[in-house]
Amino acid sequence: MHATFARHMLVTLTAFALSTSAARLQAETLTGTQPGAEISPNIIDRYTPADVTETPDFQKHVIPLLGRLGCNGRSCHGSFQGRGGFMLSLFGYDFKADHAAMTEGEAPRVDLEKIDDSLIIAKPTDEDMHEGGQRFEIDSWEHRILHNWIKSGAKFDEKSVAVLDHLDVSPEEIVFNNPSQQAPLTVIAVWADGSREDVTPLCRFTTNDEAVAAIDENGKVSSGEPGDTHVVVAYDKAVVAIPVIRPVSKLIGDNYPAVPTPTKIDQLVVQKLRKLGVVPSDISSDEQFLRRVSLDIAGTLPTPKEIDQFLADQDPDKRAKKVDQLLETPAYVAKMTTLLCDITGNNDQQLVNVSPMRTGPAQEWYDWIYDRVAKNESYDKIAAGIILARSRLEGESYREYCEEMSDLYRDGGTFADREYMTHYWARREFRQPEERAIAFAYAFMGVRIQCAQCHKHPFDVWSKDDFDEFKTFFTGARFTAQPPRFDAEAFAEYTKMIEELDIDKELRGNQQRREFAKKLENGKTVPFPELVVTPVRSTNANKNAKNKKNRNGIAARSPEARVLGEEAIDLRDYEDVREPVMDWLKEQDNPYFARAIVNRIWATYFSVGIVHPTDDLSLGNPPSNEPLLDYLAKGFIANNYDLKWVHREIATSRTYQLSWTPNETNRLDTRNFSRAIPRRLPAEVAYDIIQQAITGDKGMENYLTDIDNRAIAIPGTRINGSASYPLQIFGRSERASNCDCDRSEEATLLQTVFLQNDFSLHSSMANGNSWIGEVEKSMNPKLDKRSTQSQQIQAQIKRLYEMMGKGRDALQRLEANGNKEKIAEVRERLAAGKRRLEVLRKQLAKAKASEEEVAQAAPSSFESPAQMVTQAYLRTLSRQPNEKEMTISLSHLKEADDPVDGLHDLMWALLNTKEFIVNH
Repeated sequence: MHATFARHMLVTLTAFALSTSAARLQAETLTGTQPGAEISPNIIDRYTPADVTETPDFQKHVIPLLGRLGCNGRSCHGSFQGRGGFMLSLFGYDFKADHAAMTEGEAPRVDLEKIDDSLIIAKPTDEDMHEGGQRFEIDSWEHRILHNWIKSGAKFDEKSVAVLDHLDVSPEEIVFNNPSQQAPLTVIAVWADGSREDVTPLCRFTTNDEAVAAIDENGKVSSGEPGDTHVVVAYDKAVVAIPVIRPVSKLIGDNYPAVPTPTKIDQLVVQKLRKLGVVPSDISSDEQFLRRVSLDIAGTLPTPKEIDQFLADQDPDKRAKKVDQLLETPAYVAKMTTLLCDITGNNDQQLVNVSPMRTGPAQEWYDWIYDRVAKNESYDKIAAGIILARSRLEGESYREYCEEMSDLYRDGGTFADREYMTHYWARREFRQPEERAIAFAYAFMGVRIQCAQCHKHPFDVWSKDDFDEFKTFFTGARFTAQPPRFDAEAFAEYTKMIEELDIDKELRGNQQRREFAKKLENGKTVPFPELVVTPVRSTNANKNAKNKKNRNGIAARSPEARVLGEEAIDLRDYEDVREPVMDWLKEQDNPYFARAIVNRIWATYFSVGIVHPTDDLSLGNPPSNEPLLDYLAKGFIANNYDLKWVHREIATSRTYQLSWTPNETNRLDTRNFSRAIPRRLPAEVAYDIIQQAITGDKGMENYLTDIDNRAIAIPGTRINGSASYPLQIFGRSERASNCDCDRSEEATLLQTVFLQNDFSLHSSMANGNSWIGEVEKSMNPKLDKRSTQSQQIQAQIKRLYEMMGKGRDALQRLEANGNKEKIAEVRERLAAGKRRLEVLRKQLAKAKASEEEVAQAAPSSFESPAQMVTQAYLRTLSRQPNEKEMTISLSHLKEADDPVDGLHDLMWALLNTKEFIVNH
């Protein structure tokens, strides 16, 4: 039935290569070089002469050279175990430790007297001796760097570590014309003291797509297949990504066709496509747009009535108005809330002992965010309510806090009214500073910082020291079952409250909480767990705090810390050490906060982020369209972090409204937004639209506003009832790790099996409240009523047969025992049953005759079968059937023994199409 569509969908969904293009190879002048500033020549040129006397710098030359040679890589001495008794820091981030590893210990790698016998020279130049093979030759430039450094005393002064300001890399962009071209990169290190040096041979070079652009150890980039990618340059702490493009067609520059760009998003997307030689697809039809935007914004199918009205509407602004309408629905609020719950980690299993009442902290978490999304509260305020959360407000005593919480639960209040969302800090996997730093960076910065927990981040500037200082900001908040003893006043209030409740003092844990719940229901004020925030105190005890522990055995906090390499902050200036982090996030030029959320929202519309994966905003994973991400992030900030602004800006762009149908230039494009990519729906949306498509007319119309039973409104990760299995197989987020990959939108065989064979799905399609059930009733309501009477008579006959069968069994037992009195009694009951059976049979015959008479007067099929087919298509695929589809569908309904059964078959077939289960 859908052969043509299926072929198009197969091509689209299996396309995986990056959309490509071609143009010129341009050489860029070095940026940032001050007029007249001297640049130290390339180190190869300097150290190739045999008479070189220059002394190399350990930080600037020796360590980077070891990186070029692979010595401090993961598979060699940079591994956690080292190799051959020699261990270096991964990628050479720890100069002090690496210097000690080479010059100290039982087997130092440096011999100041016999320089070339030093293991750091002897092994890498001897293929037989060195497990890693020969890495360089005697008298090579690499050899002379190590030789001269050792000859000069193998020095390193940890107090005078040079600070790299930035790298100047040229060209800043490479555009190839054909697969045989090459382009060398030149890398200039610009140091804080103003000195400049060509460090090209000392950099680590990688490519993000070997098929499009390869790069060798000397920084020479080679053209590959048409497409676009980045090559990444790493030196010292700096990481720079250089875009590489090879167009897919000759439609570049002046040859590029005129393409409408009504919005800033469209201008920036087409600006990139023009370089690639990729022409965007045509605009989508009204039917395609309505279905797509309804699913993306509200996770809901448009109703047949809504589709008809939208198609008939001649207003040129109807698409923008539909976007605005959807953004005002509870379904949008629920879908956006679910995204924020995914990001922040609302997981039932991690929320234990949060409250004496088992009201569900996951539901409270969800309600708190839902309330703010519904009010369109700015994202920075939502984030601040989570990041800066505390249980007691300023000036509030512990007893006042407990009274307020007790009143809330007793009076049926909502946790959403609380100023802060403390549950974020109450999770079991969020107790240690390291865990908090990693989860926080994931949620509010969109970065994977965990690599820096052990070593220099391979794709960004962060070192282990940066991570250690960053985690300091997450040591001041602690979720406790009772006030800490150092808060003497609060602890005394807690103790007095326990005494007033007259609870057995020996009770602990769950037993005590159960008693609290009982007392609360009886009108008492009970103790509540709380999130306690403690400041860094200005005392002598804070000096050298990194080496000390407090009385609870917890590592003491340093009075100073840096937010990922920023300026040092004196934490003693803050009552809450989380405040400077929140302040930093809200800075206009913060590279993470705004970009992370707009990138994630963008991905919900296009299935791929401008940065992909969406939780990896590292320097080594640059945006596919940097100006586009900059525009959205800056616009988001300028519009006071208005989430609806982001949705509206995206959904009203022509880029979003493009058709999924590819052309010759963009058929392989998956990341430059030249067309819509048919994509698997989120699990909650997939489950909801299945239920919506099969439910009755009234239920379908209420899906945008009635969200109580919708999957997009499930608060946590615990799912009960029939929705559990389908949500699991469709990939609902487990919220179990700091990764957006917790949610899967991959197609699987289990999803197909569910749609084809699930018993509950078929039962739901046929019940009285379903659309098919409503159609069956509307076809012949009188016959339906009479049939119900007939069924009732048949049910009575069945029960009578069962009773008589039991009576005959009893009669046989009594006859065997010779109980004559009982035998007569049972025989009389059996005779009465036979008389009743005759009466029922006559009633049944009369009812059937009446049914036949009604059936002859009633129509034998739909008054308009074509209308039913059209309704089935509108309910599922949100479009009218084409002529071929209508012909096949009508033929099947005509051949079916019962038209209702035929309609059931048609709905089943439509639910099992790719067109239904993907958004396109």
